[in-house]
This record gives sequence, C-alpha cells and structure tokens, in this order.
Amino acid sequence: MNLFFALLSGLLFGIGLIVSGMANPAKVIGFLDITRVWDPSLAFVMGGAISVGFFAFRIAARRKRPLCGDKMHLPTANHIDKRLVGGALLFGTGWGLAGICPGPGLVLLGAGFMQGVIFVLAMLAGMLLFKWIEGYRDKSQVRPR
Repeated sequence: MNLFFALLSGLLFGIGLIVSGMANPAKVIGFLDITRVWDPSLAFVMGGAISVGFFAFRIAARRKRPLCGDKMHLPTANHIDKRLVGGALLFGTGWGLAGICPGPGLVLLGAGFMQGVIFVLAMLAGMLLFKWIEGYRDKSQVRPR
C-alpha cells in the first residue's frame, strides 16, 4: 500500500511540475534572470508550495503516525553550517545555469528529453563524488593509536 501512495505522490508531483512550468528550463531561467525580461509567474508556484508545506508540516507535527505509512519522518536539523550553505550555493548555481533541479530533471528524463538525461547523469555523478569525498573524510578522521 505504501508503494501505491509513493507512486501516486510522485505522479501528482510530476504533473504539478509540468502544469506549473517548473519542468521547462527556459521558464525557470526567465524567472531567475531578473536583469532582462523577468517572468515572475514561478514566484506564485513557490509561494503556493511554501504555503502548503507550512501548514502540512504543522499538521504533521501534531500527529502520532502518518496516514499512509508506519512512522513519521520529519526533519530535525535546525542549524545552519558551512556544509548547508555550500550545498545551497552549489544547488542554486546549478539551478541557475541549467534551469533544472532534481524533480524537473526526473520529469524531463521520463519524458525522454536529452536535457533530462544529461542532468540526471550529472546529478548521479555529483552524488557519487559526494559519497566518495565523505568516505575519504571518514577514513581520514579515524586516527590509529
């Protein structure tokens, strides 16, 4: 049953990305480029998402367990550190250059667009690089006696 609701959620999210224009890199870049002809329409999409998320997290925090799952998984971290800021800068730079972030990248991949293929391959390469760097950091922090 959880798999069904995961699929349903993913389909709803993907359809929302397509309908809102978030899966169109040109529209996203038009929103991010405030120096030329700025397209503010995605601000309404983001505002709507933030509004829904705000209330959804408030309601979820009061629940003992989710409607369609075994355990509630809510974020617990609340501090800003160098890794968070660095990741946000890297994410924002990539989003600004490509006009694609992970959700729309998967939608473009599923739709068969070459931009989606290239983006998802680059995203997977970045994940592997991060995993390798984390493994290296963990090994270098362990000091033999």
